[in-house]
Amino acid sequence: MAAASVYSSPGFDFSNQTRNCFLTERGIPLPKATSTGTTIVGCLFKDGIVLGADTRATEGPIVADKNCEKIHYITESIRCCGAGTAADTEFTTALISSNMELHALSTGRKPRVVTAMTMLKQMLFQYQGHIGAALVLGGVDATGPHLFTIHPHGSTDKLPYVTMGSGSLAAMAVFEHGWRPNMERQDALNLVTLAISAGIFNDLGSGSNVDACVITASHTEMLRNYVKPNERVQKEKSYGFRRGTTAWKSEDVRSLVVSEDVIHVSDAMDTT
Repeated sequence: MAAASVYSSPGFDFSNQTRNCFLTERGIPLPKATSTGTTIVGCLFKDGIVLGADTRATEGPIVADKNCEKIHYITESIRCCGAGTAADTEFTTALISSNMELHALSTGRKPRVVTAMTMLKQMLFQYQGHIGAALVLGGVDATGPHLFTIHPHGSTDKLPYVTMGSGSLAAMAVFEHGWRPNMERQDALNLVTLAISAGIFNDLGSGSNVDACVITASHTEMLRNYVKPNERVQKEKSYGFRRGTTAWKSEDVRSLVVSEDVIHVSDAMDTT
């Protein structure tokens, strides 16, 4: 009977609700979920895969980087787009890229896309979603082109066109309307550009430029800043203010240089 109290009873567990109420009564705010923003997409076409991503990196309401690269290298013919926590996507894809190279060296064969997908999903499932990496994996191997989505908890999908990130709904609407089987390269590239642009202009967490990557059996083409829809234009007027427009009441100048006296001690050995 004593051992039964150690384990939680079957069914829902509301013990955290009691704890949260206790903390709230004492003025301790509840932790908030981190909001991330990105639009990443991928789609199949007649000869391979086209991946796309926006280039905005945010820190809450602040745009930290306007030209962040979100299409990561896995192997020569496999790329992975990352959404979520930037550090998690960067280091997760770098780790799997290293493991894929070791796998290719040990087997003597060109690695397959499903191998990279399995490595990624097993790693993310191991951490139960605490690694905030939502990924779009695409590539071409001996069995043809393959496109996967990998969620932070480790679940995966294999589809002809996929979207992830906070702008995924706007991008998916473009794919649902415009995608068709056996598309030509330029048509697929234009569709991916429209999908990313839909995320850029309809999602506050996505913005800046459009990156694209075209993967076929023969080569991989990385199109960095393929479209720049938000370039800053020259202002019509100069908004300078004349000297003395803003007055100040007092002035205090502090010296930030700390002076100190250095006493040199002789290095001669004391033989007394």
